[in-house]
Amino acid sequence: MSDLLTEAYDRLPDLVRAAVAGLSPEQLRHQPAPDANSIGWLVWHLTRIQDHHVADLLDRDQIWVSGDWAGRFGLTADPDDTGYGHSPAQVAAVRPESPQALIDYYEAVAARTGSFLAGLRPADLDRVVDEAWDPPVTLGVRLVSVVEDDLQHVGQAAYLRGLIEAG
Repeated sequence: MSDLLTEAYDRLPDLVRAAVAGLSPEQLRHQPAPDANSIGWLVWHLTRIQDHHVADLLDRDQIWVSGDWAGRFGLTADPDDTGYGHSPAQVAAVRPESPQALIDYYEAVAARTGSFLAGLRPADLDRVVDEAWDPPVTLGVRLVSVVEDDLQHVGQAAYLRGLIEAG
């Protein structure tokens, strides 16, 4: 099972790069409607969710709060800000300096996630990691939830890129 999770997560870096490479900062920040998410926000958010959840599973600090990641997005290094529930104004405030900022942050998070997945044994996936839900959430369910969310958001970013390129 951990091999399947690794396979799923290993698909994301190429998808992230394809969604953002070559776009201008303005294109990354473009919101097709006032309440819509931008490509930059979508990729930032999917990376923040993965960073937040994997850091929690490892009981370590998020990559987001180390170095100047937040500065490259015009934000502060708030470990609780993952984009969940953002208003349109908060979406617009996510201002990646370049596609490379998104790629670099995602690759740093993906490397940590890959190392974590490589160390998992099948029995680890049944460990309860969150008892606040009914039924309690296992490690396997949490990892599937994160990759599913990431895949949805990178697909949305790719769709928005297509809209931008179509003019």
